[in-house]
Amino acid sequence: VQLQACGGGLVQAGGSLRLSCSVSRKISRVDAMGWHRQAPGKQRELVAELSSGGMTNYADSVKGRFTISADNAKTTVYLQMNNVKPEDTAVYYCKGDLVYYNDDGAPVVGRYWGQGTQVTVSS
Repeated sequence: VQLQACGGGLVQAGGSLRLSCSVSRKISRVDAMGWHRQAPGKQRELVAELSSGGMTNYADSVKGRFTISADNAKTTVYLQMNNVKPEDTAVYYCKGDLVYYNDDGAPVVGRYWGQGTQVTVSS
């Protein structure tokens, strides 16, 4: 399973950016999809998460500015970033807690990460 993330780039403070992440193969169940970020010299942190039941969870620092959403199958997840700030500068990683069936018909449960996309906010 691969998660393909895109949409990062350079944006001015106060601007907007939209990240997207898609799952590369057929999935039987999505338990959760989300976004984490890692700034230079800092640990990776949760930005936003969306459960299979539609529950959302946001870091306090992005509440009211960022919105996580997904397509109906929840195999593509989006992060709409509004009113961005220089402190939002980081590499953003999408994450999926997924279940699929292998060639033997056995369920495979795992957490998968995208390759990361750079977001840079200029002041």
